[in-house]
Amino acid sequence: MNAIGTFDVADFTPAPGPAPEIKTGLPVGIATMRKTFAGEISGRSETLFTAAFDPATNTGTYVAMESFEGTLGGRPGAFNFVHSATTTGQDRQAEFLTIVPGSGTGDLAGIRGTGTLAVDEDGTHRISFDYTLG
Repeated sequence: MNAIGTFDVADFTPAPGPAPEIKTGLPVGIATMRKTFAGEISGRSETLFTAAFDPATNTGTYVAMESFEGTLGGRPGAFNFVHSATTTGQDRQAEFLTIVPGSGTGDLAGIRGTGTLAVDEDGTHRISFDYTLG
């Protein structure tokens, strides 16, 4: 099955936390995020986000663990998914998104699969899941 939606970042809050003692060429930070989703993927999520990133050059890599609650293809429930990507300042590379096995609840119990994230030139954020249930 496949579901496609759009999302808006409702909140992005840098979080206080221990910085690594090892200093590298890019600072490492953590943050929390909240998103709202519309379309075949409808609901909300809360995210734990970490990145090694330079905002001046838009270069770095992030890893995010997201907890989604809502409907997917008309089925209500919740599940976790993890995603990451690298940006060189001009493009995205090494993109990864997978649904965490065993995390589904409600009508989404047993969900497994992968997905994609994209940002259109006009700033629209898109997400899709290719998934199975059972």
